[in-house]
Amino acid sequence: MQKVISVVFLFIYIATVGGNLLIVVTISSSPALQGSPMYFFLTFLSFLDACFSSVIVPKMIVDSLLWRKTFSFKGCMTQLFAEHFFAGVEVTVLSAMAYDHYVAICKPLHYSSIINCRLCALLMVVAWTGGILHSMIQILFIFQLPFCGPNIIDHFMCDFYPLLELACTDTHIVGLLVVTNSGFFSILIFSLLLISYGVILLFLRAHSSEGQQKALFTCGSHIAAVVLFFIPCIFMYV
Repeated sequence: MQKVISVVFLFIYIATVGGNLLIVVTISSSPALQGSPMYFFLTFLSFLDACFSSVIVPKMIVDSLLWRKTFSFKGCMTQLFAEHFFAGVEVTVLSAMAYDHYVAICKPLHYSSIINCRLCALLMVVAWTGGILHSMIQILFIFQLPFCGPNIIDHFMCDFYPLLELACTDTHIVGLLVVTNSGFFSILIFSLLLISYGVILLFLRAHSSEGQQKALFTCGSHIAAVVLFFIPCIFMYV
């Protein structure tokens, strides 16, 4: 059964990484798309999705083929840092894309003056910085915990709650900090994104049906990405 699961996830992983890299290559090789902030953010998001998938899935596929599944402490910490780093960066990129859609729909005449190259570069710096800070805080929580006994993780990847169960001390306070750093911010940002799209929908009420359809078509894929990203995060960390 595990071999069947590994094959299924292998095909899903290849499709995910291949599709995201195809988006990156297509946009990067098209001069007409390179100057668009929307496609700039889409390229960055696709690159992050490919990286995030590569942090977790390959190890999971290999482990499903092995009888004895081992993970060194350094390897576990590396995976933990990488997954939260890319997730933290992706949160900022999704928020930047939502702001880009808001300006494009609600303030189209000022779009080129607001969403310029300088702002895009600044948002990317904020995204990388936020990802590093988020993952470093999480790692510091884990390094302060003493581990003893059977170091067996009941999970397919290294994450905080499975590691907290192995700690030889009271982890109630650390658990609350993890909920605050991951769960609370996920709920907050997810709520703000939903509110921003609510504002866009209210703004579209004054437009023609054709304009509404174009705007909804533009925002629909991003709303789906936001829901698919934040709902699992909220489910895991709250």
